[in-house]
Amino acid sequence: MAPDRDGSFQPILISKHERRFAGFDDKIIAMSARGMSGRDVHAFLAEQYATEVSPDFISSVTDGVLEEVALWQQRPSEPMYPVVPSTHCV
Repeated sequence: MAPDRDGSFQPILISKHERRFAGFDDKIIAMSARGMSGRDVHAFLAEQYATEVSPDFISSVTDGVLEEVALWQQRPSEPMYPVVPSTHCV
């Protein structure tokens, strides 16, 4: 599709100035969390979305989550954690 000169074109799948669609990173993270390797994720995306992504891209997405996990693990503990008894004890 030729670029429009007056800037009126509105993309549907990927918004202007974005490089990937919303939720794409979440899908990669979910696959990785389920134990899929980077190669498995790459093959799945190629098969299901007909898109090629580099192994570096997949690593950068999963590494971003690892940074958040490390920060979460280093957070200070709460002074008290409430415990609510279950009414459905076996």
